[in-house]
Amino acid sequence: MGFHPPLSLWERDGVRVGLNPQRATGFQGFPSATVADGMAQNETVVTVISKISERPLNLEAALVVIYGLELGRKYDLAQEETLIGRSSKAEIQVDQESISRNHASVSNTSRGVFIKDLESTNGTFVNDEAVEGEVQLRNGDLVKIGRTIFKFIAGGNIEAAYHDEIYRLTTMDGLTQIYNRRYFEEALEREVSRSRRYERSLSLVMFDVDHFKQVNDRYGHLAGDHVLKQLASTLKTKLRREDVFARYGGEEFGLLLPEVDPEGARRLAEKVRRLVEKQHFEFDKNVIPVTVSLGVAMLEPEHRDSLGLKRAADGKLYEAKAAGRNRVCS
Repeated sequence: MGFHPPLSLWERDGVRVGLNPQRATGFQGFPSATVADGMAQNETVVTVISKISERPLNLEAALVVIYGLELGRKYDLAQEETLIGRSSKAEIQVDQESISRNHASVSNTSRGVFIKDLESTNGTFVNDEAVEGEVQLRNGDLVKIGRTIFKFIAGGNIEAAYHDEIYRLTTMDGLTQIYNRRYFEEALEREVSRSRRYERSLSLVMFDVDHFKQVNDRYGHLAGDHVLKQLASTLKTKLRREDVFARYGGEEFGLLLPEVDPEGARRLAEKVRRLVEKQHFEFDKNVIPVTVSLGVAMLEPEHRDSLGLKRAADGKLYEAKAAGRNRVCS
């Protein structure tokens, strides 16, 4: 039986190194240094190992486009650094005028996933807060770069999270985070059938932002997006759970009110008008005056289907705009 010298260990700069004449698993996952078979006992082969703190955690993470070009596309953040910008060299290339060539970078490190703005013209935002220095991303964070909004997803089952987000995109508007037109139209048909079956009231309010094109032309499309998002966030907390609030398209919104009679719907529409008129809209140090015009209609026997109710509400909306805007017509 051969001679086996005792195992010796030392630590230098946080790195453990062991000497062992046999090839065996090292302590705490580190490979042991070995004495080669057939070599003299004083000849030692030392395996160089890295510090445990330098080893990446290999966190599964991705950015999913929830508003903008290539809606629903998933960008895996598998490498240490991912560049976002208009440049053809960017791993996430977004060809929009509001985005700088090298706009932002995302780092996947052992400490977590971080985003950094690269001195872009229009800035990088996480949950509507401007990124200064490095900001750590948390699962579910919304990242806004130019007019594009990404949702950050991370965790053990990223594919399941991605499929959940894709399903969510079929019902929600990525910019305003309220229901989209597709969901609204399905809800409208459902509530019309329910209202007639149980002989209950159903009201519909359609409204849009007055002179919204002028907002875009004067302050830019980023400002226009900001107005729509702030308007939606201002109103959605003032509604009942059973009300269906949606972005119908562009600057137009719909509000479906089950079991609300015409007078109740008109009062709510007037409340919406006042809330928007009094709300402080500011973007890039510019105060933007915003008002809305609203049309109110109730489901009547002569309405053959949901389209008839929609046309009635649209007709009242056009009356409000023709009468000078910033008013309710019913």
